[in-house]
Amino acid sequence: MKKRNILVLGSGGREHTFCWKMAQSKMTNQIFVAPGNAGTAALATNLNIGVNDFEALKNAVILHNIHLVVVGPEDPLVNGIHDFFLQDEQLKDIPVIGPQKLGATLEGSKEFAKAFMSRHNIPTAKYGSFTSETLQEGYEFLEQMTAPYVLKADGLAAGKGVLIINELDKAKKELYKMLIDRKFGKASSRVVIEEFLSGIELSCFVLTDGEAYLTLPMAKDYKRIGEGDTGLNTGGMGAISPVPFADEKFYNEIQETIVKPTIEGLKKDNIPYLGFVFIGLIRVGDQPYVIEYNVRMGDPETQVVLPRIKNDFVAMLFATANGKLDEVELLIEDQTATTVVAVSGGYPETYEKRKKIDGLDSHPDKTIFHAGTINADADILTNGGRVLAVTSMGENHQKATAKSYKTLEEIHFEGMYYRKDIGFDL
Repeated sequence: MKKRNILVLGSGGREHTFCWKMAQSKMTNQIFVAPGNAGTAALATNLNIGVNDFEALKNAVILHNIHLVVVGPEDPLVNGIHDFFLQDEQLKDIPVIGPQKLGATLEGSKEFAKAFMSRHNIPTAKYGSFTSETLQEGYEFLEQMTAPYVLKADGLAAGKGVLIINELDKAKKELYKMLIDRKFGKASSRVVIEEFLSGIELSCFVLTDGEAYLTLPMAKDYKRIGEGDTGLNTGGMGAISPVPFADEKFYNEIQETIVKPTIEGLKKDNIPYLGFVFIGLIRVGDQPYVIEYNVRMGDPETQVVLPRIKNDFVAMLFATANGKLDEVELLIEDQTATTVVAVSGGYPETYEKRKKIDGLDSHPDKTIFHAGTINADADILTNGGRVLAVTSMGENHQKATAKSYKTLEEIHFEGMYYRKDIGFDL
């Protein structure tokens, strides 16, 4: 078996999890990560290259004889990294896991995604789309809706472009700020207003080669900073897989009304798509609805999804790249995986970096995924809002989270905070 060199793009917990899973594969020779973190440095070679520096990435791919590129975050996909490879004579035969720019628009534009769902009868909230020229129509649309009002910046706004507002006047003022004052910059030059759906959320992950697809384990993440799902939205404070309320009947409903029509819709619309589709879902009564599409794996959901996959991950990715995903049988671990994220004090608002992390090396048997970390001489320091995630397995989510909390009690950095109620609503 030929051993392969792989380049992973990104620097978060998702990318560390990718490296951890790839390092277990018989097919892996060397792993490179651009730019990586202190966790990936223990498994791979970190390259000091930004994810959107395509020319520098090209040089690295040639220099290190890379056979596969796996894109972690959405930004380079929306900016067309896959297209860049396909159009370059020296890179065109190197597979990229992640859609081309057209497919990445499913995440890059809320309006594009809503129109796609509408065309293919995929259940989602009612919506309208508005620009500065149609501000008045936006006001009128709000007047026809019932509170709470959901306003979404059309473009990428680093997870901050969604507002849920209870008062009509305030919703109108925020719409003005988004469209006229460009509250989220270019991302809010168009705003999607949608009906508020009340229910419980979950995440569905699909890997596709453009024809065949595999539905990976479902997960549920916890976005708010405070216990009981209170306070500001974050990038994610923890996750659980499987999702107890996603029973067989509900799972089949997701497959028939959402997953199949999504993959078929991409084909019908001639949108080439190779990589992960992350479908953000909400369960309203017994029905699943799509909240949003993302065009990559989730973070921190990857930290609970990948540990439950028994397959050789690198073999799965090469099968995807070679259009042979229909030959792969997905093998899933029955046990529950939970991850709890430790963050810097003050996150998701202002926080300090470069705090020394103690207690990491006393857990060789524990699974700790790094996100915002950096090596400094012999120490590992904090380097972001979300610092690390502890993933544990157990026969149910209570037992698994208890293990993660036990490990977190022995890890310390100044200002460290984590939610102690992950899975509280299950």
